[in-house]
Amino acid sequence: MNQKEFESVINLPANIRYEYFIKKVVDSEEVWGLYENGWSVTEDDKGNKLLPFWPKKEFAEYCATDGWEIYSSKSMDLYEFIDDFLPNLKKEGFKPSIFLNNADSAVLEVDILIEDLKTELEKY
Repeated sequence: MNQKEFESVINLPANIRYEYFIKKVVDSEEVWGLYENGWSVTEDDKGNKLLPFWPKKEFAEYCATDGWEIYSSKSMDLYEFIDDFLPNLKKEGFKPSIFLNNADSAVLEVDILIEDLKTELEKY
């Protein structure tokens, strides 16, 4: 990915970045997060616990700032993400924060993310 493409995508509105995330992770069959003895966690203004995910390594690394410098980008298999990781995330009371750009992200319920990923997978 070149710098121009990176900058154009990272600056898109959160809902468009979410659509990009769905297409890219289904295409690559992997999801990226930041990991260091556990996944990076944040929370929203309402106190919801959020776990951020990105479609590519470069986007995750871009967000390894403001206390997350110790974290490294780590990928996860898409099918493991859908079948195991997201259901566990829901049980633990976390919400997915999709494609954070250090300003905002798409925050949604786990079930909606799973459904959107499965719908996109049906196209392949």
